[in-house]
Amino acid sequence: MTRRSPFRVPAAVTSAAAALVMLSGCMTVHGEREELPAVSQADATKALKQFTDGFNKANRTLDPKVNTSFEDGALLAIDQAGIKAARGVRPNGNPNFAPLAFSDAHFTVPKQKGWPKFFVGDALSNRRGQNGQNTRWFLAFSRDSFNAPWRAAYLATFPGNKAPQLKVTDGFAEAVPTDGSSGLTVDPGKLSQTYADYLGTGKGDAFAPGRQTDGWRAQRAKDANKPGVRIQWEDQASSLPPVALRTTDGGALVFFSTVYHQQKTVSQGWTITVPAEVRGVMDNPVNKTQRMAFTSVSGQAVTVPAKATGGKVKVLYRIEALVSAKAQ
Repeated sequence: MTRRSPFRVPAAVTSAAAALVMLSGCMTVHGEREELPAVSQADATKALKQFTDGFNKANRTLDPKVNTSFEDGALLAIDQAGIKAARGVRPNGNPNFAPLAFSDAHFTVPKQKGWPKFFVGDALSNRRGQNGQNTRWFLAFSRDSFNAPWRAAYLATFPGNKAPQLKVTDGFAEAVPTDGSSGLTVDPGKLSQTYADYLGTGKGDAFAPGRQTDGWRAQRAKDANKPGVRIQWEDQASSLPPVALRTTDGGALVFFSTVYHQQKTVSQGWTITVPAEVRGVMDNPVNKTQRMAFTSVSGQAVTVPAKATGGKVKVLYRIEALVSAKAQ
């Protein structure tokens, strides 16, 4: 992977409102029919600020209702579950939460027709990674209509803050179709089902070896049957739309989500002790039980090669959260 050349949305790009209804004499240009810039730099900057302010408020108050104001899709499910879990431990909030802050923001904006529309913002955060360096957050923002606010639907960070190099022409990125016209080895719209099928069966050769593919399956097999404990998994595709941008090699950087279920059973006479953070997302809160079912939402950032070049889908980043738990 190589760091893409940073670029900023040209100042001449009109606002999203003007882009959707532009008057030139008697001609009206409609965003649902014409290919137009998804967002202006000013509105993209506002969206990033809204995310930052909302993120800090949600993590300070531990109020999961706040998340809906700045997040959507997979990231909403993941972060909202995290807030609920934290509230199970700190019911009065976390006033000592260290605020998130960004600098050196850049925006990758495609020209698009119809809805939903999306863009990707990346900025250097004040959060440090395992190597001690500040991490650059890549946030995929989307909205479903002209009147809807921009919300962050996916998040990723990359090793060394190096992202795949995106194709940029005249200042704009290229949105990749999610259907059969993508020209990729796996269409973005089929990635969720393909990944879920692979994790569940191990069949197929679409994905490259790695921690989040064959490595995850191996870890599951290791954890499935331990003395006194049995764990079963079931993976399923998510209905949440992916976000895909063309890379310079003809492939694509794709953000998508999946769902997986887990059932944990312990031997007769044993009990599962439910920690406070899990009680925060439980459908039927209990302290101890012999069998539990869990549901998690997972968000992935991957590179998908072009059919012409071949190769495997590489999972670059994955984030997940336990969104529900139930004693059985």
